Amino acid sequence: MVAEVRLFINGEWVSTNQKEKVLNKATGETVAEYYVAGAKEVDAAIAAAENAFKTKKLAPYRRYEILKRASELMMERQEDLALTISQEVGKTLKEAKGEVARAAQTLLISAEESKRVQGEIVPIAGSPGNENRRAWTTRVPLGIVCAITPFNVPANLTCHKVGPAIAAGNAVVYKPASATPIIGAKLCEIMAEAGLPAGYLNMVMGSGPVVGDALAKDQRIAFYSFTGSAAVGMKLKTAVGFRPISLELGSNSPTLVHGDADLAAAVDACTRSAFANAGQLCISVQRVYVHAPIYDEFCKQAAALAQTLKIGDPLDPATDIGPMISEKEAVRAEAWIQEAVAEGAKLLAGGQRKGPFLEPTVLANVKPQMKCSCNEVFAPVFNIVSYDTIDEAIALANDSCYGLQAAIFTNSLDIATRCAEELEAGGVIINDVSTFRADLMPYGGWKESGIGKEGPRYVIEEMTKEKIVVLKM
Repeated sequence: MVAEVRLFINGEWVSTNQKEKVLNKATGETVAEYYVAGAKEVDAAIAAAENAFKTKKLAPYRRYEILKRASELMMERQEDLALTISQEVGKTLKEAKGEVARAAQTLLISAEESKRVQGEIVPIAGSPGNENRRAWTTRVPLGIVCAITPFNVPANLTCHKVGPAIAAGNAVVYKPASATPIIGAKLCEIMAEAGLPAGYLNMVMGSGPVVGDALAKDQRIAFYSFTGSAAVGMKLKTAVGFRPISLELGSNSPTLVHGDADLAAAVDACTRSAFANAGQLCISVQRVYVHAPIYDEFCKQAAALAQTLKIGDPLDPATDIGPMISEKEAVRAEAWIQEAVAEGAKLLAGGQRKGPFLEPTVLANVKPQMKCSCNEVFAPVFNIVSYDTIDEAIALANDSCYGLQAAIFTNSLDIATRCAEELEAGGVIINDVSTFRADLMPYGGWKESGIGKEGPRYVIEEMTKEKIVVLKM
């Protein structure tokens, strides 16, 4: 029997007159149907959030208790949540279990941070004429946070938005990706069971032109947190006007491998990370710049490793790479590969597609203007390019409209330090790949990779506003 996923508004599960299908990404079978929101439901969700924020204030310790309990419930239900993610996304079961564990950690980190939302003492008496005054700042919640999440990491990226919003004292209206609403509903269930009062978390589902536009236009929403494409992010930023927004918009992340690096470690990390979640990660390894003396050997080892990875049923424990989110996206990526080869790139491994499954693909001799280099490929594809000097490598890495994360493998402190300073990205990872992310660290991009930060401590600052209080004695 096909499951039904309802909207979650003011603590109640709500049906509408329209439903859409949720597909198992590996088999194409319908696993659920979700109810589509219209303007009426969006308005009700925002009204519920507004009422909860104004009438059901949560003390910091109570926020901590709720988020901590939600984290515990996630781990208690890890197997079920992982199965849902694997079916909805196509992620391998082992990757899905890892995502659930990280999502639980994100909620736990948010819980701890809820006890640390604080201002500071301002030494106002240090200025002339203010000897009889004292001043301090406080941080107060903004009100309603709109959280819009993508399909590729549906549990953890939701927790990166909902967890800090609740920790800061805000209420949330949440729009999951249309491809992955089941995990969104299960997260709402968990938050409610953990004790979050009705109205503090509301979920609406539907298309961007309807639900997204209605959310963007509603002036009751005080803050937007969006992860998705640059085109949609720019449209949303324009629509929300002066209201604050955090945008995480993807990348074509570069990783440099210098001649003095541990070659075997670099090959293994780059290759496996490029194909994690079928390459559908915004910080997935995409452009690998390899020092000329080790270039041929790197290419040989990377291609050999790619050919050992098993592609297939994501529920099979032996599977390394599952399907892409849709056959349409796999066809698009396959066309980019074929276009690159036609323009002179060398296919070292992979390149073949069967339905939504695309073989792990390694390309060499890739030119900067090729789509699989200059655009975000978002598929199990990575490119290897040779460089002669570190100056050239840095210039190649920075030659992009994106700047989310970059990486460098080297045993030279001078080169590592220089790359840390000169690579144009929000994060630089040394002796690991661009895909590395710890959930408690600040995370956000430069250029067209977005604005604002994720990481509970850092986004809580954006989800609160600072107020100064001056006392005359």
